[in-house]
Amino acid sequence: MTQPIDADVKFDSKVLTDVAEALEPLAEEMFKQRRGRWMAVVELGHVERTEPGPDEDKNPAVKIRVTSIEVAADEITGGRLRGVQREMYERRTSGGTLFQHEGEVA
Repeated sequence: MTQPIDADVKFDSKVLTDVAEALEPLAEEMFKQRRGRWMAVVELGHVERTEPGPDEDKNPAVKIRVTSIEVAADEITGGRLRGVQREMYERRTSGGTLFQHEGEVA
């Protein structure tokens, strides 16, 4: 069994054309709502990884970028996405609990 890697995750700030086009219709609303929040389905892509040398006191790091995004267009869709998010969170954090079904890995 391999040893786990304590890697840092960093976001690449480059906005791809497809992502910018998906966000453009919401730009004005996002500008006006300083504390606004928007639910979205997001795909992340690997950009680069950094492995420090043996004498460096740094964690390995992986840089990711938003490669695709669709933002909920209304409260109904936003609520559905929040439900999916809640289910995913429960599954991720339920290891060894009653939420974990037999034969499944959380």
